[in-house]
Amino acid sequence: MTKTKKTEFRPDDFVVYPAHGVGKIMSIEEQEIAGIRLELFVISFEKDKMTLRVPTNKAVDIGMRGLSSPEVVTRALETLKGKAKVKRAMWSRRAQEYEQKINSGDLLSIAEVVRDLHRADDQREQSYSERQLYEAALERLTREVAAVSGTDEAGAAKKVDDVLVGRAA
Repeated sequence: MTKTKKTEFRPDDFVVYPAHGVGKIMSIEEQEIAGIRLELFVISFEKDKMTLRVPTNKAVDIGMRGLSSPEVVTRALETLKGKAKVKRAMWSRRAQEYEQKINSGDLLSIAEVVRDLHRADDQREQSYSERQLYEAALERLTREVAAVSGTDEAGAAKKVDDVLVGRAA
């Protein structure tokens, strides 16, 4: 088996896996699977109590990336300040688009979902599925902001919340 695209990830690096958010590479190990020797990243998602093994030669192809730069985090927070852009499509179609944005792993897309689904206290109540998508996007955004800024999740959540509340004022 040939090695394609050797990645620059190392143990103890934080990475963003599109479908699960921020995780930490615990180690790189070799395993034999179906008679083929594979080199795998062992990624731990502490909050979800989950461990994922990703072939090193497929990591980039599936969209695994390093943490966003502080500039991208700043742009994501700026995105939150914008006016919500809610399309007039059916909810099922919008929900599908939001789900795709969340699972893209792109911080700016995730910030758009948070911005679009955020409700101030005086606005109408969210539906269950709306709230689920909002909380998933908010959690992904908060975790990456925390990892990039080197703070805990509570501090990052406050930072994001301050931006959202400031927008309504």
